[in-house]
Amino acid sequence: MGCCESKVSEKQPDKLQTQAHANNSRTPTHHPNPSPGSDPETGGAPPFSEFSFSDLKAATNNFSSDYIVSESGEKAPNLVYKGRLQNRRWIAVKKFTKMAWPDPKQFAEEAWGVGKLRHRRLANLIGYCCDGDERLLVAEYMPTDTLAKHLFHWENQTIEWAMRLRVGLYIAEALDYCSTEGRPLYHDLNAYRVLFDEDGDPRLSCFGLMRNSRDGKSYSTNLAYTPPEYLRNGRVTPESVIYSFGTVLLDLLSGKHIPPSHALDMIRGKNIILLMDSHLEGKFSTEEATVVVNLASQCLQYEPRERPNTKDLVATLAPLQTKPEVPSYVMLGIPKHEEAPATPQRPLSAMGEACSRMDLTAIHQILVMTHYRDDEGTNELSFQEWTQQMRDMLEARKRGDYAFRDKDFKTAIDCYSQFIDVGTMVSPTVFARRSLCYLLNEQPDAALRDAMQAQCVYPDWPTAFYMQSVALAKLDMHKDAADMLNEATALEEKRQRGGRGS
Repeated sequence: MGCCESKVSEKQPDKLQTQAHANNSRTPTHHPNPSPGSDPETGGAPPFSEFSFSDLKAATNNFSSDYIVSESGEKAPNLVYKGRLQNRRWIAVKKFTKMAWPDPKQFAEEAWGVGKLRHRRLANLIGYCCDGDERLLVAEYMPTDTLAKHLFHWENQTIEWAMRLRVGLYIAEALDYCSTEGRPLYHDLNAYRVLFDEDGDPRLSCFGLMRNSRDGKSYSTNLAYTPPEYLRNGRVTPESVIYSFGTVLLDLLSGKHIPPSHALDMIRGKNIILLMDSHLEGKFSTEEATVVVNLASQCLQYEPRERPNTKDLVATLAPLQTKPEVPSYVMLGIPKHEEAPATPQRPLSAMGEACSRMDLTAIHQILVMTHYRDDEGTNELSFQEWTQQMRDMLEARKRGDYAFRDKDFKTAIDCYSQFIDVGTMVSPTVFARRSLCYLLNEQPDAALRDAMQAQCVYPDWPTAFYMQSVALAKLDMHKDAADMLNEATALEEKRQRGGRGS
């Protein structure tokens, strides 16, 4: 990518003067790391930890509306954003108001309780933020949309019958695991809470395991779909969760959102075929559908004690699985989601490591040690060009080097600017050094311009790309920063195989 026509130069990023963090999360010392749940297949989620607000602000591009992934959009009571951490891991961030959780300790304790859960059927909670007035939850990001999207708003194909049975089983397994681990309450279970991961496997959002507020309502969907006992006393019980699971089974059967009372009337009238999704006509087993309809009817019983428990759900749905060998993404009719690796595939050099960590002190030490060895061949000067002006220019650079070494970065900027403004010599190293000086003086846009100028002078110089990566990250342009870091590592690997310089 040539810097002079770079797409980066066309962007006008906001100047966010935020302090970069060496790590993208920190684990509080007052809580031990929770051990994974009893199930051996925990899905590979990272340990639960605390995030700073600036981490999450950077990851979501300052909570940009473009990053909202909640199906309900901006009308949702608690917005959910997607975000990307500096280690390139995608996350989902749920943002609460302080009024919902005025007591930070209570919010943190609730989050830690949910954060102890780890299961392959959950979109696991990996952290929280309780920074000042901010209250946020951080979960694994599921890139392949919600059940509601695939079931109600599909474009290419509807979900086939075997996949619907798999969704029912996997969510039942998630609920059974949570119940076994002492977290049986799930708030507002519906088709929007069922998410699909990169393999197309359905997972239950962990956000529903935590209340929307300390004292607030647990259901935000239409009251026609809420358990009858919740309408009476406003409390969620384990039996209420079973009722909500019954409404999800209705969704899977019918392909649309049907009020439970209407569906029960159809079931009592033996009108099962009318209940079924017309897009499944001739493509499902009547025997299997009858089992699912009967299970839904049991879940939707008016009296909570007459409903099955989570183990009953799993025991009923497990025998119905007919295509265990077929990957979920195949049954969904979508391509397998290929995500960029969480870290560059190549091992990072010291410079690469420093830039990936946004460690400006380490970058400074490396640039001091490297000196000007990478400038060889960028200038071909004749004897006649060694004028007094040339000597003055080199003297300015020398003063800049002393100031840079002594960490007097404002003086270094002034001296390096004198050198650059004369224009007789061009030095990629001077541009890289001044770029770092600008970063250390909270001027990331100026730092980005200098790093791009260094690339113009020396198009294949890894340091130019590394400095652009840091400046872009400072400007909250994290995707471009990650791409630039990967380009830098590729160039560095090419040099090590015999390219220019060392």
